[in-house]
Amino acid sequence: MNIIMNPYFRSCLFLLFMTGTAQAATDPLQRTIKEKLEAQKDAQAAQVNVDTFAEETRDLLYEYKTALNRTESLKVYNDQLEKHVSKQKKTLASLQKQLENLEVTQRDFVPFMLRMVDALGKFVALDIPFLSNERNARINLIKEMMDRPDMSLPDKYRRIMEAYQIEMEYGRTIEAYNDMVSINDQTQTVDILRVGRLVLVYLTLDGKTSGIWDKGKKTWDPLPDEYNRSIAQGLKIARRQSPPELFKLPVPAPENAK
Repeated sequence: MNIIMNPYFRSCLFLLFMTGTAQAATDPLQRTIKEKLEAQKDAQAAQVNVDTFAEETRDLLYEYKTALNRTESLKVYNDQLEKHVSKQKKTLASLQKQLENLEVTQRDFVPFMLRMVDALGKFVALDIPFLSNERNARINLIKEMMDRPDMSLPDKYRRIMEAYQIEMEYGRTIEAYNDMVSINDQTQTVDILRVGRLVLVYLTLDGKTSGIWDKGKKTWDPLPDEYNRSIAQGLKIARRQSPPELFKLPVPAPENAK
């Protein structure tokens, strides 16, 4: 059977064919594009995950390095602290030993210092009687100091040595001062002249009477008037009222020559 198609029918049929063909061709392309877009999204998400993981890895690595540095610093500190503690233990042991030795030293040294004070007192008592009140007061002060628990052993020893030093200086100096002496059973104020520990003489305030201390008899002996002027000159020199010069004084003979 022959079908005769008019031109309009043929045109519609052609358009229908072309439309179907275009749709058939478009579907695979859209799927491909869609798949690529989805793949790109997955790739972007994966990259984000990679970047996040990399950042976390860097943070963990930094924390790890920081922990290592802290651990090393702590080790060095602990080593130094251990050395310090070890030295402190040695120092403590040394101090303990010193304290033990100090107790022994105090036990042995305190009696020695007491003997020094006692010897100094006996020396002053046997010496020529100059500045007796001052010297005895110094010794009594040291004796009281020895009984004080608030003073250290070195301070006590220092005070004793100072007293000895003062007594040593007396033997190298010349001195003038006023004192009371008994003359003809009468107590008078006189000028005393001390020349070291060699000579101790007096001159009355009117300059008319003089005397010398006799260490053997422990009394004052009168001197001839010829010594009065010389003693007066010695008093001026001792008081720095006159320049140093020679003056005449009687010198007792040494005891071992008597």
